[in-house]
Amino acid sequence: MKVAFATEDGVLVNAHFGQSPMFTVFEIRHSGVQFLEHRRIALGSDENEAGKIASRIGLIEDCALIFLVQIGASAAAQVTKRTIMPVKVAFGSTIEEQIQRLQNMLARNPPMWLAKILHAEEGSGKAGS
Repeated sequence: MKVAFATEDGVLVNAHFGQSPMFTVFEIRHSGVQFLEHRRIALGSDENEAGKIASRIGLIEDCALIFLVQIGASAAAQVTKRTIMPVKVAFGSTIEEQIQRLQNMLARNPPMWLAKILHAEEGSGKAGS
């Protein structure tokens, strides 16, 4: 499954969804982790709030999860509607430790919310190649 992280530096989860300069994306599987890319937000955009949210969602629409520090209610509703689960984590936690926690959940008995995502991906083709 593809997972995005709201980050300012590609190392820490340290950004609000609506203010993050980029999303770092990984493919996470039972067999391992692969860094895919840094998806940067276009600088100097004069979009209104709705456009800003929509363009950010467009950058992560192929992801199942977005790890972030904070997300507004409207953005959270729109992200969830696109079947992307927002996951709030402590400011400054490392992307690496969040990946490790996710892998541990996958290796054991995943919680219901994660099992639903995995099951949905199997049927939708969103899981990646």
